[in-house]
Amino acid sequence: MADPSAAAGIHPAGQPVGKEPVFTVQLHGTVRAKFEYQPDLGKSRFEVRNARFSLSGKVTPLVDYKAEIDLSDEGSIKMLDAYARLNMLHRKLRLTIGQMRVPFTIDAHRSPHEQYFANRSFIAKQAGNVRDVGATLGWSFGQTVPVTLEGGLFNGSGLTDQKDYWTRSFNYSAKARFLFAERVNLTLSIQKTHPDIVDIHMYDVGAYYENPLWHIEAEYLRKNYARDAFPGVNVVDAFVCRNVPLKSRALKQLSILARYDYMSDHSRGVADPDTGALVADDPERHRVTGGVTFSLGLPFRADIRINYEAYFYRATATPALSEQDKFVAEFMVRF
Repeated sequence: MADPSAAAGIHPAGQPVGKEPVFTVQLHGTVRAKFEYQPDLGKSRFEVRNARFSLSGKVTPLVDYKAEIDLSDEGSIKMLDAYARLNMLHRKLRLTIGQMRVPFTIDAHRSPHEQYFANRSFIAKQAGNVRDVGATLGWSFGQTVPVTLEGGLFNGSGLTDQKDYWTRSFNYSAKARFLFAERVNLTLSIQKTHPDIVDIHMYDVGAYYENPLWHIEAEYLRKNYARDAFPGVNVVDAFVCRNVPLKSRALKQLSILARYDYMSDHSRGVADPDTGALVADDPERHRVTGGVTFSLGLPFRADIRINYEAYFYRATATPALSEQDKFVAEFMVRF
């Protein structure tokens, strides 16, 4: 017997026949497992850097959602993204509210599977890595030169201190991206945070050129502390990637990479409990990284990353245990 709903043009699930389903679910995951060897110490280790899973999709044609958790972020479980998004004006205008990475910088905004190197740059790890709870408004426009503007207000509480957190002054972050000739991306961003006793203002400018064979990128971040509580911090990240397509059944692409990054003495902005002053959490350093990436399918989907990192400190600095010369072999899978 024919289904009367089909005769009426209605899918049994309640959707009009031929129409896009209103509710969608996408499951994604990233697993990064690595081996590291530090020649100066003569020691090595295995580590699961990330075991990240996310659900995302639509609940109506105008409303998106995302929930993401990392079961092993350097051995800790962390809730990362948890937000709802309202799309307006044909998805050119977007309102997002919840927990998210703030709109700031190029490299700090990359997900683990999108990174070019096994370990993050100083901009992405120490200086510009901020997730928080708040709301953002994004607007995309332009055809000859596509432009994306995004800005937002955030608690400043981070991810774990929300229940009893109240503030008289929100943090803010804003970012502008311009795409020229479909090859050159220019990104400008600004951010204010208040991790403890003083405001911190950060300014970032970055650009990259990209085609199927090359990716060339440079980024500069300046970090200023209010009331001269700590000297301003300069951070630089510059790298080049040369892709070599291969016709092997197992190996689709070989990428040859080189990076230079630098960071002057850096403070997270949290006062020393004994002195009440800001102190340097990270000593000034230069780093040169060279490596190759073997893509076993589409790039950034199943990659083996092999890197060597060489650090350079002043003679009086005391490097952190994990911030020294090292060989890294990482297997990254994105599904």
